[in-house]
Amino acid sequence: MKKTVFALTALAALLSAPMAAQAHRAWLAPTSTVLSGSDAWVGFDAGMSNGVFIPDHAAMRLDGLTIIAPDGSTSAAENMARGRYRSTFDVHLTQPGTWKVANVMTGYSAVYKQGGEEKRWRGTEAEMASAIPADATDVARTRSVTRVETFVTLGEPTDTVFAPTGQGLELVPVTHPNDLVAGEAARFTLLLDGQPAADQTITVARGGSRYRDNPEEMTVTTGADGGFSITWPEAGMYWVNAAVRGPAQAGQVALNAQYNGIVEVLP
Repeated sequence: MKKTVFALTALAALLSAPMAAQAHRAWLAPTSTVLSGSDAWVGFDAGMSNGVFIPDHAAMRLDGLTIIAPDGSTSAAENMARGRYRSTFDVHLTQPGTWKVANVMTGYSAVYKQGGEEKRWRGTEAEMASAIPADATDVARTRSVTRVETFVTLGEPTDTVFAPTGQGLELVPVTHPNDLVAGEAARFTLLLDGQPAADQTITVARGGSRYRDNPEEMTVTTGADGGFSITWPEAGMYWVNAAVRGPAQAGQVALNAQYNGIVEVLP
């Protein structure tokens, strides 16, 4: 029980506000995104930090880590470790094509009054119905979904792992995420619970900010179909973020959703 409470508390802290509005940003960075041959290994770092890809704040919990192979099967991470500022693991690419590596964290919370006192609850959807007292008033429920993901390709790229799950914010690539080139435009579609997410702000940040004065962040806005385009100014590793925070209202379940994608842009 103590372990469950601790995990939910940590999850709530991570999901409490949109990443773009926080000082600390979530990222999951691979050592390589494009590899050749029929068998390869890729290492990953995962953390929460002020600047993207700079492990200076906290390691990321990997309770929701999912590794999807090109044929749709799931694979297990190997050599997992958690340090003070970053978590690490390896993925053994055993089949050609594009793999998706994602850490997806979900949870429910509620704020309500009982006997004139404001109380808070956090847990799972299944627990929520019985967890809220019958005499509770002013109940405001929230569903939180945070997705942190990246893609790596062994040999020829494939697109089978791009199928959305319909949960929270998701990015569906139009341009393959392992075929990005500096100076060229790439297109994507943002979905919210499986539907086009229109008029949403996308924040794009390039890594390496420790070695320059300009953070070099840019923003774009999704169209009515959830589509948007990014022209990459330089080669490097990029963090792509979107966040939706719905107001908690009595009688409704608000949604707080965050997307954090990591892509590599080649010269």
